[in-house]
Amino acid sequence: MIPIKTPPEIAAMRKSCALAAELLQEVVAHAHPGCSLEDLDRFAGERIKARGARSAFLGYKGFNGQTCLSVNEEVVHGTPRKRKLQYGDILSIDLGVIWEGWVGDTATTIPIGEAPAEVQRLLETTEKSLHFAIDKARAGKRLGNVSHAVEAYVTSQGFSVVREFVGHGVGRTLHEEPQIPNFGPPNQGPKLKPGMCLAIEPMVNMGSSKVRILEDGWTVVTADGKPSAHFEHTILVTETDPEILTLPAPGRTAKTGVSPGAKGAN
Repeated sequence: MIPIKTPPEIAAMRKSCALAAELLQEVVAHAHPGCSLEDLDRFAGERIKARGARSAFLGYKGFNGQTCLSVNEEVVHGTPRKRKLQYGDILSIDLGVIWEGWVGDTATTIPIGEAPAEVQRLLETTEKSLHFAIDKARAGKRLGNVSHAVEAYVTSQGFSVVREFVGHGVGRTLHEEPQIPNFGPPNQGPKLKPGMCLAIEPMVNMGSSKVRILEDGWTVVTADGKPSAHFEHTILVTETDPEILTLPAPGRTAKTGVSPGAKGAN
């Protein structure tokens, strides 16, 4: 069963998600060439603690980081390491917090300095696919429309979607029902209802969709070694437009459509 949040629970989710969005921006601003993943994760942990929250990831099934930091060919679930960021890298930052018992979950991929043009196009395509998916998260419509929107746009741009890892519902726990793939036919799956909170997170590869997990048991990498991008928002299904709960201020409470400049996918 997909949980339906009550108005007080939605108010609490707005707070946790706003905090996650603010903290993600702080971590983004702290990422620079020469910074190690270990140091960046430590910084994130300090900022989370300073805000009176705790990481939703630390200790989850044994995970040892405050955040998930994934570089270049690393797709998701990158662990804190001594590896230092280099100019031209791309870095995926996945950040989840628990605030007063509620989870906020968000992610972005950024260039460290300036990324090559085709890698930048990968980032732009992945972020646009997220907004196309969010726009399909409407009451009375099927969850499959959200999934299909990602795949349709990503493949139209010559990239591929990861199939082994998916988005999810979110609320009192990090992973609630439903699972939200980034692929599949439209008009399938459960009907969406107001009060559902969904973490939608396209994971898009420049080359093959195939991935593997490194020996640390966590870090997911592309099988062909080509770059991957990851973007995520926690959203609320409403009676009207979907609401992005993890928008950075000042636009956090804005309703969403397709991101500016994006072209629709069939």
